[in-house]
Amino acid sequence: MNDILTERSGGILRVEFNRPEKKNAMTSDMYTCLAEIFNEAANDEETRVVFWHSAGDAFCAGNDAGDFLNAPPAPGKSPQARLMEAFISFEKPIVVAVQGAAIGGGTTMLTHCDVVYAGESARFQLPFINLALTPEFGSSYSLPARVGHIRAAELFMFGEPFGAARAVELGFVTRVVSDDRLFATAMEAAKSLAAKPNGALRASKRLLKQGSIDQVKMAIEMESREFSERLRSAEAREALSAFLEKRAPNFTQTATPAAAE
Repeated sequence: MNDILTERSGGILRVEFNRPEKKNAMTSDMYTCLAEIFNEAANDEETRVVFWHSAGDAFCAGNDAGDFLNAPPAPGKSPQARLMEAFISFEKPIVVAVQGAAIGGGTTMLTHCDVVYAGESARFQLPFINLALTPEFGSSYSLPARVGHIRAAELFMFGEPFGAARAVELGFVTRVVSDDRLFATAMEAAKSLAAKPNGALRASKRLLKQGSIDQVKMAIEMESREFSERLRSAEAREALSAFLEKRAPNFTQTATPAAAE
């Protein structure tokens, strides 16, 4: 698939989002492809580490709007759900290099990665509530677990963008590096991990995740139901219409969640 490129070398599987003209926004096909990549890497003994980065000036702008409207995620075995399952069960280290925009899923996916380097240009945002939607990708559990409820509530409820330094302060980015050193820094980290004892590395990641896997799975199940319901709401229709029409949404005429269903 041309939108996602892969290369294997020295125990490292390099995964590159290659849709720069669309800010690497994800389509259903990309979700499916990425899930397959991670599932294959999980069973490939030669792959010790995954190094994930993106082409262009953005890491990932979340869901592709047109694709999202034509094939919205639904509870069950959707492409998004398959990727979440692949991420949760993946026992090998994931090193990520983030530049430019990381919006929605472009941010929430990072909460399941192990080493995240952000370039100085990185900008994160969780705009779900502003789109009349709810958190996804297990982030309703994983983000508060990392940054605390109060900080997670601010990020989700206001949906404002924030920079790389703030992401480090919050604790879900490892380090900020200059954009021109971003790829090299992340690659060096991937090479360092690939040279370590593989069995001990995988066992350590299992131990680090053992206390949260069940909670993340439960969060994903609940999020999937809520997200699907919100998609059918009057609020979401207004939010998505306003987005496509490039205007400010007006939620004063939409029904409240209690009265809408």
